[in-house]
Amino acid sequence: QVQLVESGGGSVQAGGSLRLSCAASRYIINNMDWGWFRRAPGKEREGVALITSGGSLYYADSVKGRFTISRDAAKNTLYLQMGSLKPEDTAMYYCALRVRYGGSWLDGSNFGGWGQGTQVTDSS
Repeated sequence: QVQLVESGGGSVQAGGSLRLSCAASRYIINNMDWGWFRRAPGKEREGVALITSGGSLYYADSVKGRFTISRDAAKNTLYLQMGSLKPEDTAMYYCALRVRYGGSWLDGSNFGGWGQGTQVTDSS
């Protein structure tokens, strides 16, 4: 089955930038819907960004205008460019593949193939 490995997290200053990567073990990234999600301590998982197989982009209201999701077919890798980071962006970030359709993508219930995640910490 597909294996996803997230990387690129770290501790950054508020207002800074960071780029997360999600490498897929198979050449499927441009043929499926991929999403970025995050989970902060004490909070529910929430959708961050989605890119569909057709290239449509969707963002949570909280990150719209600050984050950009993209993919590189040659590298079979998904990216999340994060800018203007805020304290509320601190969370474990995960990428996943949509395995079912219907309803909202925001809660991640229709996604699978979750990786181990990468930690993003915004300092104040």
